[in-house]
Amino acid sequence: MTTPLKIGLSARIYHPQPGADGLQSKTLQYLEQSVAHWVMSRDVMVLMIPTVLGDGMINRSSIRLADYARYLDGLVLQGGADLSPRSYGEEPLHQDWHGDAVRDAYEMELFHEFVEAGKPVLGICRGAQLINVALGGTLYQDIPSQLGVSHHLHRDYDSHAHDIVLTPDSLLAGLIGGQGGQGGKQVISIHHQAIRALGRGLLVEARASDDGLIEAVRLDDDNFVCGLQWHPEFHPPGAAHLLDCTPVLDRFLLRARDRSRR
Repeated sequence: MTTPLKIGLSARIYHPQPGADGLQSKTLQYLEQSVAHWVMSRDVMVLMIPTVLGDGMINRSSIRLADYARYLDGLVLQGGADLSPRSYGEEPLHQDWHGDAVRDAYEMELFHEFVEAGKPVLGICRGAQLINVALGGTLYQDIPSQLGVSHHLHRDYDSHAHDIVLTPDSLLAGLIGGQGGQGGKQVISIHHQAIRALGRGLLVEARASDDGLIEAVRLDDDNFVCGLQWHPEFHPPGAAHLLDCTPVLDRFLLRARDRSRR
């Protein structure tokens, strides 16, 4: 029997609310069920990786994020709160766009530890933006106000689809480009921030078909480091109008399996 892969999933963070009591007065670390189940559609064990901040009431051990990178076979960076503009050298243009600098620092350290360990990384939505910022790139803080485009964020949330165009001869074009015709391909994509200046070594793998916003990136090296601005976990099996992204998951896990055998 093949040993299941152990894939780490970064944590979303709920910060204590001023004046709250009970659970809302605590720091919560959690995951969105759909992304875990998407990864678990293969023979995979998913383990959420907690932060290692020293702000709890109990003294934890000396376990570091680097230890998770050595023990686990790959990393998925999930979606969630905005990145803080301060994480890429800017000030928030609006009070609602301050993001989550605590999560940024945690996930950037996690990302670099997995990359240095030669383990594959897959970023989803915020995760794609995190990869870009961790490699020195920047973001549009708000697509509607900075670019005059509003269709990337919609109240339909996990059923809102738009077309993308895959970069010719890219990794994604090779993996999923053969689905349907030669025109645009639809993805579930919900975001008001987007990649602006590319981080070091990143290649554009896909763009939105109408406004050209970057929808997928890949690190130009031998490891599998890929970011998808869309949500493959929201693509129901058999939905003809949506890209089947399981080949991307399979390539990510193949790389993880190759690394686990070394």
